[in-house]
Amino acid sequence: MSTDVVARILIREAGPADDGAIGELLVEAFITQYAKKLPEVVYSEQRKAFLRDVASRRKECTILVADLDGEVVGTVALYPPGSPGSESWLPRTADLRALATSVRFHGQGLAQPLLAETEVLARRWGVDAITLHVRRGATGVARMYERRGYQRVPSGDIDRPEVYLEAFMLPLK
Repeated sequence: MSTDVVARILIREAGPADDGAIGELLVEAFITQYAKKLPEVVYSEQRKAFLRDVASRRKECTILVADLDGEVVGTVALYPPGSPGSESWLPRTADLRALATSVRFHGQGLAQPLLAETEVLARRWGVDAITLHVRRGATGVARMYERRGYQRVPSGDIDRPEVYLEAFMLPLK
């Protein structure tokens, strides 16, 4: 069953017409996921507005979507080295952010082709690695990245008043 959906999706770069669908997908996926796994996490209206502001982020990074028969069912953003919005702590690294899949398809493997395409894009950019951050306590998310070869790098952790983010890196060279 999961391979059926994955076999039918097209991974492509997002355009302006996708912004609304991507924003709503991010809000729905993050709120639903955290409600199940980390119920203490509450998304503020400010955070939801940031997630919905896809147009601004598209100016800073490449946003990819998983397209299933014309519907956006997954998304991920990859920031080039040094771009605004990047949270990478290392030079010559791309920063992966905002990976989400439609709640209807959670657990069906849609994240894997999105991640594979970010790796292709990062290699095309010639970067040394891809970095990312995972909210502390989101162990399932961290395990998914580790299965792809991402390594935990505590020196890149971000400790904010509202969230502690654990750093991971996928070496490409």
